[in-house]
Amino acid sequence: MTAERIPDRRLFALTGTDRESFLQGLVSNDVRHLKDGIVYAALLTPQGKYLADFFLVPQPGAILLDVHASLADGLIRRLTMYRLRAAVQIAPSPLHVSRGLGPAPSGALADPRHPALGWRLYSETEGAAPSIDWDTIRVAHCIPETGIELIPDDSYILECGFEALHGVDFRKGCYVGQEVTARMKHKTDLRKGLAIVEITGDAAPGTPILADGKEAGTLFTRSGPRAIAYLRYERAEGPMQAGTATLRRAPPS
Repeated sequence: MTAERIPDRRLFALTGTDRESFLQGLVSNDVRHLKDGIVYAALLTPQGKYLADFFLVPQPGAILLDVHASLADGLIRRLTMYRLRAAVQIAPSPLHVSRGLGPAPSGALADPRHPALGWRLYSETEGAAPSIDWDTIRVAHCIPETGIELIPDDSYILECGFEALHGVDFRKGCYVGQEVTARMKHKTDLRKGLAIVEITGDAAPGTPILADGKEAGTLFTRSGPRAIAYLRYERAEGPMQAGTATLRRAPPS
């Protein structure tokens, strides 16, 4: 039940009477689900590409925004640009975020992406030093990480598994990038996306993956004999190479 601090996160409090409607028109998920706990969502470009992913957390009189530090300044600038005359104030929060597995302490909320990710706690306490191998959990369930598998101005959230991660709602109505995302969902079959691969040999994250000499994707987070990779599915049906390593797409669990 130990709460571990999460490196490289920044927290902001959104207050004001329009805070929920303001976010509802911008982000990929339905903000009304805050009544049930944490909402995982993304902000997209008008062309449907990923800009930032974050957690929205219900607080008394506020919505807490939990985002990776590398994306925080750009995200807040964009939210401020969209704010116009909405009654919304955005300010840094003094709280800390921590996480853990097993029985949750008082005040903790389930990580909405996957049960294997446990819970998140927002409090005045910083949390203990990290000790859990979160990358192994992510690889086992093909859960992308900000700045690794999720690349601003490049990734599409459906190719990164946001539907399975409960990070997008197709019934909520319009938001920035909604039209492209809905078209990918309803009118096309995804030909590329994240998948788990079995790997033998050494290859660094970011190494291109080849199949019969043709570009087949990119290798990302690795844990032991498995890794997360971005693949062109039609080229990933047999053995592949990443540097000197041999890869094969893992069968569905």
